[in-house]
Amino acid sequence: MAITGRIALSLSVLGLLALPLQGDAQQQETQPMGFFITSVGIGNGGDLGGLAGADAHCQRLATAAGSGNRTWRAYLSTQETADATAVHARDRIGSGPWANANGLVMATNVESLHYDNSNFNWEFTLDENGNQFDSRIDGDEDTTEHDVLTGSRIDGTAFPAGQDQTCDNWTSSTEGSARVGHADRYSFTTPGSPWNSAHGTPGCTQANLISTGGAGLFYCFAIS
Repeated sequence: MAITGRIALSLSVLGLLALPLQGDAQQQETQPMGFFITSVGIGNGGDLGGLAGADAHCQRLATAAGSGNRTWRAYLSTQETADATAVHARDRIGSGPWANANGLVMATNVESLHYDNSNFNWEFTLDENGNQFDSRIDGDEDTTEHDVLTGSRIDGTAFPAGQDQTCDNWTSSTEGSARVGHADRYSFTTPGSPWNSAHGTPGCTQANLISTGGAGLFYCFAIS
């Protein structure tokens, strides 16, 4: 085979080898946003207007960010009462996968979300506009909004009836408590704190949420 022929063949092979890499890159670039932490809370403490009010807030923020073509749900659990059964956050958010505003896949399914969730940290847990939330990790030790309302246990299920963990199922802005996660995975600069179930709040007022390092933010997931 002539030298020019061998060169042409080598270039052709190299071109074919490069094609799958280009395809993967293009697919990653077009991954739609399916997850975000809210850029703002509702502003009424633990009273979110119930699950319906929280879902509507997710939908409004997603729509403003150009992702209103998807159906959004808040990652929140509610507890069993005399009038209603418990609702588990993990059952409300679809089947995945879910990418952040930059197209990075945060979790591929519900199981990986709860048991292989290393991407849930300050760097990758972005709001609907692709921005990071306030955290002590950014160098300002006095400011953090890393507490995220979930009302959930680590596996994404609701707490049993009894002690309030959901601000009266997201309708109270006074008494009660809300279980929160740490979106930056830090607790007083110690890594490893759960993203969805770190501690309870001392009450359900907006001031109560702020006092422990929150702002009434919560997670939103696209279910379709």
